[in-house]
Amino acid sequence: MAAMLEGLKDGSIVLLHPLDDIPEHRFEVWETFEDCVSGYSLDGPLEGVYGEPGHELIKAVLSY
Repeated sequence: MAAMLEGLKDGSIVLLHPLDDIPEHRFEVWETFEDCVSGYSLDGPLEGVYGEPGHELIKAVLSY
């Protein structure tokens, strides 16, 4: 996991794991922190919603 997140930066697009009734979705990273990222959902039921998902919720980095 750590190697995958190594190049993560502001503006990166990641794919988040599904959680409860929320399907996997793309998320634009605005800021990276030690244990999470902040930004906005790009699609799905949370499109346009701000969030701070933990690194464990990142399934893949789609663009750095």
